[in-house]
Amino acid sequence: MEVFTTMTTNRKNELIVQLVNILSELIETNDSEQVSEIKSDAVEMLTVKECTEAVKGLSEHTVRKLIKQGKLPYLRTGDGVNGKMLINKADLLAYFNGQTANR
Repeated sequence: MEVFTTMTTNRKNELIVQLVNILSELIETNDSEQVSEIKSDAVEMLTVKECTEAVKGLSEHTVRKLIKQGKLPYLRTGDGVNGKMLINKADLLAYFNGQTANR
């Protein structure tokens, strides 16, 4: 049996205030190490076309084949013709640098 918990407006507001305070502290510190650490944790997802731009000589067809073969992990967004396959840039570059993709 699934139990869904609804968040009260007061709790939402508390979380927003906490988030704003954390962001304000980060902005005020101007500590480049903290900022670069946060940026390094950011995940960059690429479309199939963007993958071809990130790796010179790579074709869209090859990216799709690698996905189908299970060599590149991906995330499917949307259905049908308008759906996109998104690939983690770090996984793409790791694959072409001879490393295994993170799963």
